[in-house]
Amino acid sequence: MGNYIVSARKYRPGTFTSVVGQAHVTNTLKSAILMDQLAHAFLFSGPRGVGKTTCARILAKAINCENLQEDGEPCNACESCDSYNQGKSINIHELDAASNNSVDDIRNLIEQTRYVPTAGKKSVYIIDEVHMLSQAAFNAFLKTLEEPPEHVLFILATTEKHKILPTILSRCQKFDFRRIRVDDIANHLEYISKEEEIEYEYAALQQIALKADGALRDALSLYDQLVSYSTGALTFQAVLENLNILDYEYYFKAVDLIQEANHGQLLLDLNEVIEKGFEAKDFIAGLTEHFRNLLICQEPQTIKLLETSENVKQRYEEQSKALSPSFLLNAFQMVSEAEQQTKRATHPRLVVELVLIKLAHLNSAINLARLNHTSDQPEKKKLIPR
Repeated sequence: MGNYIVSARKYRPGTFTSVVGQAHVTNTLKSAILMDQLAHAFLFSGPRGVGKTTCARILAKAINCENLQEDGEPCNACESCDSYNQGKSINIHELDAASNNSVDDIRNLIEQTRYVPTAGKKSVYIIDEVHMLSQAAFNAFLKTLEEPPEHVLFILATTEKHKILPTILSRCQKFDFRRIRVDDIANHLEYISKEEEIEYEYAALQQIALKADGALRDALSLYDQLVSYSTGALTFQAVLENLNILDYEYYFKAVDLIQEANHGQLLLDLNEVIEKGFEAKDFIAGLTEHFRNLLICQEPQTIKLLETSENVKQRYEEQSKALSPSFLLNAFQMVSEAEQQTKRATHPRLVVELVLIKLAHLNSAINLARLNHTSDQPEKKKLIPR
């Protein structure tokens, strides 16, 4: 099998600077280290795969680093850093609360905190998925978390902050990790591709980033999978095929056909999509998102909410300018309702076909309603001066 290492492990950040998309957290942690104003307990919360455990490990390493850099980064060269990088550190302890969630597990951890480290400044305890601890375990942990020994620091990580007791939350310094932006993930994948000498299309990397939905670890797993499947370059088309994603070209074309009132071709295109292995509800879900993106492009200040490549963003802007706000609002409402109906319908395809036909004649309905409204307005009486 060789010594293959997945990208998520091989390119796991070893410094704060190399953490992707969490500068608001890493900058604060570096400042706290340099000013020697570290709290006794931290809580890192946020979605999966955004760097919570990674930042906890870097923080633990920096605290015990024997040659801390001027910018607050660990040197990754001293004995303490080297021992941790090799998995031999006796000062940094990790506990997975998902499988060690009983009160006895926490009591054993509390017992360990009594021992002063023989080397290094602090004993750091990283508790991952801390929300999985039982009620009794949380209660047993409270006193130690509030007043731990001077040589002990706790770092708690969780994806479900709302499940943690308020009494635990109040004893921690809290950091909220964000979903990572599409461009940040794509740029990181580009860096890995260059390091591994893998040919790629940037649009393919962006599509992987979109599919990952803000989780870098998910993006790296998808990236490894697609690199294994592709015999040559990592292309946009290969990503669409392997991840079973419907090409956005179908949606741009669908809106053009709606504007032309060509419901016949709309139905033929839907049939083509279904013959490719997609379901009608997949198509309507994508069309809903497409109309949402077009609505966002109606206002210049909201275009930044659109997470896609620059060339696709430009196409959204161009198509949005050709559509009236009233059309977009009505269309968005219609496809949203149709998407919900497909989840309950016995024959989802019929629901989608019906809404496509209605959309093709939506402009006519809007114009007719506007004419009726105008004709119903009473003529203003001319004022005759006395």
